[in-house]
Formats: sequence, structure tokens, C-alpha cells
Amino acid sequence: MRNRWLAPAGLAAAALVVAACGSSSNTGGSGSGSGNSPAAAANGTTLEAKEVSGAKLLTNAKGFTLYWFVLDTATKSNCNSSCAKYWPPVPGPATAMSGVKGTLTVITRSDGSKQAVWNGHPLYTYVGDTKPGEAKGNGLNISGGVWHDITLSGSSAPAPAKSSSSGGGNGYGY
Repeated sequence: MRNRWLAPAGLAAAALVVAACGSSSNTGGSGSGSGNSPAAAANGTTLEAKEVSGAKLLTNAKGFTLYWFVLDTATKSNCNSSCAKYWPPVPGPATAMSGVKGTLTVITRSDGSKQAVWNGHPLYTYVGDTKPGEAKGNGLNISGGVWHDITLSGSSAPAPAKSSSSGGGNGYGY
């Protein structure tokens, strides 16, 4: 009887991960919301400066930390396909609120969508950040490179603790 409960529990956990991935790139609020919805892409994304773990970080309007990827260039995102499911691109164009200084531009991604760029860094959120004020993606070495939060003042949010496994990416394995 116990084994029959293990399989459904594992399936439920897998369904939650899949649901989280799908919802973060396909749903959202208005243009000033999560920055991951088609409405946000049409209306632009609002960027804000928020306190996260003692540092002032660049966030979207809902307070979710924004990240940059070391393999990107100022004109090209190198996070596509499965990578973009875990690191949803921030739709462009973006508007900076008070406390956000820097150059905002837009790139066209390989799928034709527009992505916001801050000071030469294409912007992303991270599906592992499940609520505002988290920076769980900072310092992760996933998808062939390291991810960093965007620190506006103070020091960067602490990187996640290293696990003893060599997977390196919260078990997402992509």
C-alpha cells in the first residue's frame, strides 16, 4: 500500500514543477506586472529598485529579482528553448522607476520576441524565485554559465548554498 502512495506523490511533485515553469512564462498580470505575459510584452515592463537580502536589486514591478547571464551579449540572448523556461526573458521595452539608473535597450530574441536589456545585460526572472524578495538564482551555474542578480547598491545577494551533488541547478538538470 505504501508504494502506491509514493508514485502519485512523485507525479504530483513533477506536476508542480511543470506547472510552475509553464505559468511563469505564459501567465501574468498587466504590463507593469510580472513581465512574463503577452500583455506585458505589448505594454512594456516596469523595472524597480527593491531591497533583497540587504542589497538594492533590480526587480520587476512585482518585486521579483532580475538576473543577467554571463553568456549573453548586449545584442544577443544565449538562453533559449529549455533555458528560457527556467529563466523567462523580461519582455521589452522596459521603463525605469526611481532608483533605477542605467541604459535601457531592447533586443530581438531568436524567436522574434523583444527582450529588455539593462546596461548591456538582457534581463530574466527565475522560476525558483516563488515570491517577491527572493534571489535564489544568484550565482547558479546552469545552462552553460553563471547567473547573477543585478545589484544597484550594496553587495550582491548571497549565492545559494552549494549542495554535495554535482547537478548544480536545484535539480532542474537542463
